[in-house]
Amino acid sequence: MTRLAVSGGAERAVEMTRLTTRLTSLVEAETALFKARRPHEAAAFQDEKSRLATVYRRETAAIKADPRLLDGAGAAAREALAAATRAFHAALAANGAAVETMRTLTEGIVRAVADAAESQRASLSGYGPGAGARNPAGAPAIAVNRTA
Repeated sequence: MTRLAVSGGAERAVEMTRLTTRLTSLVEAETALFKARRPHEAAAFQDEKSRLATVYRRETAAIKADPRLLDGAGAAAREALAAATRAFHAALAANGAAVETMRTLTEGIVRAVADAAESQRASLSGYGPGAGARNPAGAPAIAVNRTA
């Protein structure tokens, strides 16, 4: 399903509201998992989220190109769709902030591990005082044994 199967504007508004609400709940669940530092658990619903996001993008583009697609939808249905859209945008903003936080934390951890590995490598390179300076490229020492 890449488009909604609807028969008119009223039905389209109702189905778009349902779609947007479901998509919002998935984004909020993903955000909660990110904040709980359990992003791997979000993989369980990524297929559904991706499929719904595709339908959402296509439907919103179609409505933007031809607003008459919502003809026949009453004021209440249009307001429900608008409210669902506002909630979706808020959920996306919160999700973006959580993703940015996760990215920053991950980069910090990777940087700390790399710095620790580099400091350990520098302290272990060569022999005697100032041995690290004799090996500026960080190349490992090689020992050759001719007993083969």
